[in-house]
Amino acid sequence: MFANSQPIHSAQHGFHPRLREVVEKHLHTRFLRPVSPASLLAFAELDAQLEGRYENLILDTGCGTGASTLELARLYPDCQVIGIDKSALRLARGQRLLQQPEAPENALLLRCDLVDFWLLAARAGWRVRQHYLLYPNPWPKPEHLKRRWHAHPVFPSLLVLGGTLELRCNWKIYAEEFALALQYAGIAAQVEEFTPEAALTPFERKYQASAHTLWSCRASIANGGVAT
Repeated sequence: MFANSQPIHSAQHGFHPRLREVVEKHLHTRFLRPVSPASLLAFAELDAQLEGRYENLILDTGCGTGASTLELARLYPDCQVIGIDKSALRLARGQRLLQQPEAPENALLLRCDLVDFWLLAARAGWRVRQHYLLYPNPWPKPEHLKRRWHAHPVFPSLLVLGGTLELRCNWKIYAEEFALALQYAGIAAQVEEFTPEAALTPFERKYQASAHTLWSCRASIANGGVAT
């Protein structure tokens, strides 16, 4: 059934007690994980295609099938919208959508590991207009804190890209932790409950139909405001 998504259950009922310690450590240390050759090649081809034009760039990171990328491209026809995901299977569905006659011409899909992508984009000097993180895996178990994007070592690279950053999720704690991590980085953020007029992603549509409360965290990041 479509409207059968279960709410998120967790033994964690508030901010993780180690959140500040973990985030501040990542903010003050350099993440040295090697980038895969496949990611290097994919990113280099995309970067060459953009030719340094990042000012009207919108990122849809973790785009899945790319349905949200196409919706964003329709909402912002004056921007180049890039959806990034590591799953070839999911992106193959998106590529079929892009081949339809009614598909927007300003949408593009890239297969790349997200951690690699953020590292490479930050090092290449990308500064984007908007950046969407739509319904990432919440990793609700307390022991999985460092798998949440705001507590991952790549978080500072994500912030370097600047622009208007928007996270959407169906777990309030994740949204509030994300905002708090931004605060530790000196960035003001707003968390609010919201009801979208039209769902951007299949997950958003399913969560709405399942009567989940949806949360957004939005922040405006000064370009280059966080060092890596």
